[in-house]
Amino acid sequence: MEDLMEKIVSLAKRRGFVYPGSELYNGLGGTWDYGPLGVEMKNNIKKAWWKAFVQERDDVVGLDSAIVLNSKVWEASGHVSKFADPMVDCKKCKKRYRADHLAQELEKKKLPEKEEDILEEHNLNAHPEVIKDLNERLKGATCPACGGALTEVRQFNLMFKTFVGPVEDSSSVAYLRPETAQGIFINFNNVLDSSRKKIPFGIAQIGKAFRNEVTPGNFLFRSREFEQMEIEFFVKPGTDEKWFEYWRKTCLDWFLEHGIRKEKLRLRDHEKDELSHYAKAATDIEYDYPFGGFGELEGIANRTDFDLIQHSKFSGRDLSYFDEQTKEKFIPYVIEPSLGVDRAMLAFLIDAYQEEQVGENDVRVVLRFHPKVAPIKVAIFPLVKDEKLIKMARDLYRRYQSFWMIAYDEVTSIGRRYRRQDEIGTPYCLTVDFDTLEDNAVTVRDRDSMKQVRVKIEELDSYLMTKIC
Repeated sequence: MEDLMEKIVSLAKRRGFVYPGSELYNGLGGTWDYGPLGVEMKNNIKKAWWKAFVQERDDVVGLDSAIVLNSKVWEASGHVSKFADPMVDCKKCKKRYRADHLAQELEKKKLPEKEEDILEEHNLNAHPEVIKDLNERLKGATCPACGGALTEVRQFNLMFKTFVGPVEDSSSVAYLRPETAQGIFINFNNVLDSSRKKIPFGIAQIGKAFRNEVTPGNFLFRSREFEQMEIEFFVKPGTDEKWFEYWRKTCLDWFLEHGIRKEKLRLRDHEKDELSHYAKAATDIEYDYPFGGFGELEGIANRTDFDLIQHSKFSGRDLSYFDEQTKEKFIPYVIEPSLGVDRAMLAFLIDAYQEEQVGENDVRVVLRFHPKVAPIKVAIFPLVKDEKLIKMARDLYRRYQSFWMIAYDEVTSIGRRYRRQDEIGTPYCLTVDFDTLEDNAVTVRDRDSMKQVRVKIEELDSYLMTKIC
C-alpha cells in the first residue's frame, strides 16, 4: 500500500496537482504548494462543500474571519495553555521527536487505540497521565539519530507565535489561528444581529489554519499550513443530540455523493475518556488510507455551550440567545462538523486512483473523480492538425470556457491525448474529426468506460450539463 502512496505523490507532482513547499530551496517540512490542477481541484472541493452546506440551505450563513486574532481569544479557548503535543529533544544533536511516535517506533508496536487518538488530534486536555506514561516508556531510551540522551517529555505548544506592531514584547504577542472555529464564536452576536437568523442555525467558514506540528507527514494528511471547512451549528440545549445525529449522517452522505467509495468510509464514535474537555460527544468520519488504515477524515463534535461561555467570561459580553417565541434566554449548544480541505483532497486522490490492464503490455492510469471534483471537466481535441478541425475545436474550447475549466490539446496521437486526460481525471473528451465537417457532430469519450458516442454540436450543451452539473 505504501507503493500506492509513492505513485500518487509522484503523479501529483508530475501532473501539477501538488508540489513540495519551497522546493527550490530544499523544501520546508509540512508545507505544500498546489499546482495548476491542484488549485482547481481544491477550489472544486470547496465549491461543492459550500454549495451543499451553505448555498442550498436556509439555516447556514457564511463568514470569513481574520487569521490573526486578539491573543485573548486563544486564552479563552484554552489553546494558549493546553494546545500541545508531547515532545522530547536529544541533548546531543538537538533533534526533536514527538514522544508518542518515538515510543511507538522504539517498541515496534502501536499505542493503545484510545491513547493514540488522544494524541493524534491534539485533544486540548493536558493529559498528565499520558506524559507520565511516556516518560516511563522512554526511560533509558536514546536518540535514534546519534545515540544521545533524551530530555524529559514535555508539552510543546503547536501555535505559531508572532507579534503585532513594531515592538516585539509580551503585549504585542499574537498567534496564527490553529483552527477557524474561534473566529465564528467571537462573531456569534454580529452574525445573529445582521442576518436575523433564528436558532437552530449555523455559521460556515473556509479558511487557512496553522499548527507547528512536531512530526508532519503522510503527504497532505498532516501539514503545518492547511485549510479547514467548518460549521458551527447553534442549537437549543436538549435538541443537541438530535442535531448531532443529523450532522453525522449529512456529512457522511456528502462524501458518498461526491464519489468516495462506501467501503472506504466508516464512522467511529469517541469513547468517553478520549473526548475533549469541551465535548459531550464526537464522531470521526474515517477513511481507509494506504498508510496505517482507517484514520480521521472529518470530525463532528457536540461542543456543548463551552465556547460561548468561555468567550462570555473572558470578554465580559453576553453571548446568550433570547428566543422571542418561548421568551427563554439560554447559551446555545454547538454541533461542529470540521473537515480539512487538504485531507479531503488526499482522500479523493487516493480513492480515485486506479490502474487498469487494457492490453497485453498496456496499463492505463486513471483518476476516477466525480465530475464536480475533477479539475478539468472536458478536454477538446482536433483529431489531427488540420486547419478546419483545429478551428472547430478551438471554437468549442472557447464556447465552454465560461462554463468549466477546459483543456485543449492537439499534440501527439489521439490515444496518448486520451491517456493524459485519464491520468488527471478528466471525465469527458470531445474529438473533432473529418466527419464533423459533414454531420456537425463530435465524438464524446467517457473516461470510465472509454466508450465513445457521437453527439450533435447543437445538443452538446444539454448533454454535458446533464453529465457534469
